[in-house]
Amino acid sequence: MIDLHMHTTASDGRLTPAELVDRAAAAGLKTISVTDHDTIAALAEVRAAAEKKGIRLVEGIEITAIDHGRDVHMLGYFFDPASAPLTALLMSQRALRVMRVREIANTLAKLNMPIDVEGVLVAAAARPGSSIGRPQIAREMLRAGHVQSVQEAFDKWLTAGKPAYVPRTGPSPAEVVECIHHAGGVASMAHPGVTRRDELIAPLVARGLDAIEVYHSDHTPDDVTAYRGLAVRLGVLITGGSDFHGEEDPTSAKATGGKQTRAHRAIFGAVTLPAKDFAALEGKIRH
Repeated sequence: MIDLHMHTTASDGRLTPAELVDRAAAAGLKTISVTDHDTIAALAEVRAAAEKKGIRLVEGIEITAIDHGRDVHMLGYFFDPASAPLTALLMSQRALRVMRVREIANTLAKLNMPIDVEGVLVAAAARPGSSIGRPQIAREMLRAGHVQSVQEAFDKWLTAGKPAYVPRTGPSPAEVVECIHHAGGVASMAHPGVTRRDELIAPLVARGLDAIEVYHSDHTPDDVTAYRGLAVRLGVLITGGSDFHGEEDPTSAKATGGKQTRAHRAIFGAVTLPAKDFAALEGKIRH
């Protein structure tokens, strides 16, 4: 089984790199890619753990691009981790993340919901090269007693249009594609069925986009059919994975009437990439 989309504690995942590999091995995964947000800090540790388990690791990352103020997540695979342009981009991305977290914290303080933002930043700094974002803010809001769940923090305060939302800044999707290519990698648009910016796909293909993430935990069967068809029509490749972040916060059900959100993302093996699609993707390696 092949899963090319998962996260560790280097970004917003709940499992350490070693724990993630243990879970992947127990689920029977044979090829994986850890795609932490704007960081490859976990890559070396994941590689060492994967080798011990006989699991193949594909270099991966999920980079947040911005189009008209909205996030568009771009996946990169098979790239050179030492690429200077990629390193510079990721350093810039992480710096922008810190600035945004501070601004969100300031906004929350004005809303009479102070959090220990310095504690959050110190914890992130203890993991060199790791990235930080709204999930850590949401967990801190929960610890401070301002919300009853992480999901409530997002639903009421941290998403677009809510009182504590701060727009992100960063590179365009086309710029991210170019950077991934410069590093010798293959670029894919992440979970288009979630992003719902289909109008961007064809223009990005014209700019070099290599693939679309067709298989994803939040994609319905209709989404899979639609995006596979779109990939065929545009002549691009297909990627897929669980977008595993770890076990759901058990308190998240409080905000949704007892229904836990995204619980399906916590099941390894439920979403995998067909071997033929992986073989085609691997054949696109640029270095």
